Amino acid sequence: MDITQLAQAMRAIVGRQGVISEREQLRTYECDGLTGYRVVPALVVLPENAEQVQAVVRLCHEQGVPFVARGSGTGLSGGALPVEEGVLIVLSRMRRILEIDLPNQRVVVEPGVINLWVTQEVAPEGYYFAPDPSSQLVCSIGGNVAENSGGAHCLKYGFTTNHVTGLEVVLPDGEMVHLGGKAPDSPGYDLLGAFVGSEGTLGIVTKITLRILRKPETVRTLLAAFNSTDDAGSAVSAIIAAGIVPAAVEMMDALAIEAAEAAVHPNYPNAPALLIVELDGPAVEVEHQFQLVEQLCNESGSTEIRIAVDDEERVLMWKGRKSAFAAVGRISPDYYVQDGVIPRTALPEVLREIAALGERSGVRVANVFHAGDGNLHPLVLYNGDVEGEAERAEDVAGDILLICLKHGGSITGEHGVGEDKKKYLPRMFTEDDMKTMQLLRCAFDPHGFCNPGKVFPTPRLCGEVPGPARLHPLQQAGLAEVF
Repeated sequence: MDITQLAQAMRAIVGRQGVISEREQLRTYECDGLTGYRVVPALVVLPENAEQVQAVVRLCHEQGVPFVARGSGTGLSGGALPVEEGVLIVLSRMRRILEIDLPNQRVVVEPGVINLWVTQEVAPEGYYFAPDPSSQLVCSIGGNVAENSGGAHCLKYGFTTNHVTGLEVVLPDGEMVHLGGKAPDSPGYDLLGAFVGSEGTLGIVTKITLRILRKPETVRTLLAAFNSTDDAGSAVSAIIAAGIVPAAVEMMDALAIEAAEAAVHPNYPNAPALLIVELDGPAVEVEHQFQLVEQLCNESGSTEIRIAVDDEERVLMWKGRKSAFAAVGRISPDYYVQDGVIPRTALPEVLREIAALGERSGVRVANVFHAGDGNLHPLVLYNGDVEGEAERAEDVAGDILLICLKHGGSITGEHGVGEDKKKYLPRMFTEDDMKTMQLLRCAFDPHGFCNPGKVFPTPRLCGEVPGPARLHPLQQAGLAEVF
């Protein structure tokens, strides 16, 4: 079946308006939020319900066509990068909130539902959805599941995996299965936990059961300015060492502050570093801990402390932080968003090493990140119109990951490995580790057609590919190892 015939077959499933085949229109989907990698898919299909997803995947399986799932396209690791010979299955039309079960604190949604919509839907009843990536205004729940996204409040409340209790999944051969449900836990192997964060390599989610939380009695937020990132890092360590677990502890350096001011004018102090610390919970407990946090910030050398007196001031404090990634475009024509994790105690030393790396390479690096759990988001600034700058920025971004590993950290906290970081996977895991991971992937996708080429540094297949006579596209290109 050639691409014209495949497009006709797909239109029979999703309708004429649900298939994109014109080259110029396909280019809209050639990358996700990481624009450095671009591949134009052979076909884009936009199903509107789970049954259509199942039929589309089954057809791809029967014809031996690789496929990639995509939500809002806000990912920052190339995880939703299309396959040139394959189908991109875009789930943005599946945007229904299917069920709200307040007695059990559950909400059932389709994968295209936007993260913030969940909180907006249940807020009048006193509930909210805890995971809050900076892109929560536009990112989809399906993408959050794929990447196990976190956000500013993951320090206290955990990542997406801590708030998903059930999934409806279309496996790579078109079979539909259900993992978990509304109950807090299910007996047997934790396949739900394996699927969340699998970066679209094990199947496509068509329904998600989410855990929602009651709004806390009290929320208190402060902003503390410091003369150095060392002092700010010391304050973070002191707060955690005191036995306080804030809802969020975020840090921004001078470049990130400059960008936020230019973009959304949050009226931040002109300082080398600042922390945003938020506490929530019972009023008496929060008030006691809040006073202690102020004291610890002062003892760590804070030069200014501002306390949000109402929700309006609190929102403005967070607006600068939430807008930081996009805001960097105000001070640099191009930038590379990195994502690594370090032990919290290593924060001052790692930031010094990143600063030294930037000075040696002549590349500016803005830092804005989840300081409470050591999840860094360095923004490597460059001008793509200047020859060699993009390559130099990519080298600096890679060296930052190596710094994280040197200090006992990880190459990703919430953005995923995807296409961007797969070459660094062997620096963190042994060959035996990766073979064990591949066993799980093969159990779900023995034909290797589901988001192929992602995560592993050298694409691996699960033995010979059965079905159509033609080889898998990765075999044709000589890029795949047979596992």
